[in-house]
Parts: sequence; C-alpha cells; structure tokens
Amino acid sequence: MTKINWKPGNMIYPLPAVLVTCGDNKENYNVLTIAWTGTICTNPPMTYISVRPNRHSYNIIKNTGEFVINLTCKKIVKAVDFCGVKSGKDLNKFKEMNLTIEKATKVKAPLILESPVNIECQVKDIVKLGSHDMFTAEVVAVHVDETYIDKNNKFHLDKTNPICYSHGAYYELGEKLGTFGYSVKKKPKKRKK
Repeated sequence: MTKINWKPGNMIYPLPAVLVTCGDNKENYNVLTIAWTGTICTNPPMTYISVRPNRHSYNIIKNTGEFVINLTCKKIVKAVDFCGVKSGKDLNKFKEMNLTIEKATKVKAPLILESPVNIECQVKDIVKLGSHDMFTAEVVAVHVDETYIDKNNKFHLDKTNPICYSHGAYYELGEKLGTFGYSVKKKPKKRKK
C-alpha cells in the first residue's frame, strides 16, 4: 500500500447529517443542516455544533442561547439537503419541506416530528475558530420515537435508517459489523460430554 501526502483538511468522514432547529417563536423559527456536530462529554451530557457566522441561524442561536439537534433518516434526506442549501431568511424551510413543528419541553426552539431523535440543547460557550464558530451546549432533554423502542425498553436507532454525510454525499448506514467490546469478549467454554 502506498500513501500520498494530501493537503491539510478535515478528513474525518462519515459524519452525522443533522437538522438543527432554532428560534424562540414561530416568527423566527429556522432549520439548518449541520455536519460538524458530535459528543464532547458524557457527564454532564454535552454536544456541539459548528456554524458559519454568516448563516441565518447563527445569530438566532447566539441570541436565544439554545437549539435542537434533530437526527435524520432516509425518509427525510431531501429535507436534509434542502435545509443545507437554502436560507431561512428567504423562505420557511419547515413549510417547503413539510416538516412538522413540535413543541420542546426545556427550550423554546422547536422539534421536528419526522426526526427519530430530538436533542434539546442550551448553549454554554461560543468558541471562535475561523470559518466556523463552535457552540458548545449541554443536553437538557432527549425525545425518541416510540416506534423504535422494543419490549425491553431498548431504543433501536439502526431501525430508523439513519443517514450520514461524506465528501458531499449522503449515505445510509450498512450492516452491523460488531458491538462494543466484541473483540475482547470471552467465548463461552464448551461443555464436556
């Protein structure tokens, strides 16, 4: 195998493609697509999104200090793309993509009903980085679609057909290759007859 030296850049792919909702009233509600997001702490539960300061949603999130991360799935992939290329200052993206607004429990920003998981977030800090500013946030509430909860109360995100983003394209996830710890799990001893 031969490797070539590539220009410096962010090559951490694939990434989740999420819909971030913001606003504190129906007049300023907006939704934008974000791929720069992830977990930064377990306890307290914290996450982040990175947003370009020129995006319409940037000042809404900065001024309200909250947002909702709505996980995405195959059935809303067109909305994911649309909300990433169209601006909320020009049109109502919820209406254009038939996304249903649902009331959150801890923040004023709305949830998207069609999303299998909604993560309510309160901004803790804004870190200026360059092309993007990072909003670090504490997770204050999580909502999951009960359709994907089994009889043992386990949530099956894989059954929602989640999507990811890689180098300008959206993909659905494939087959499961293992579970956490499978590489070191002890195999049961065979019983002697």
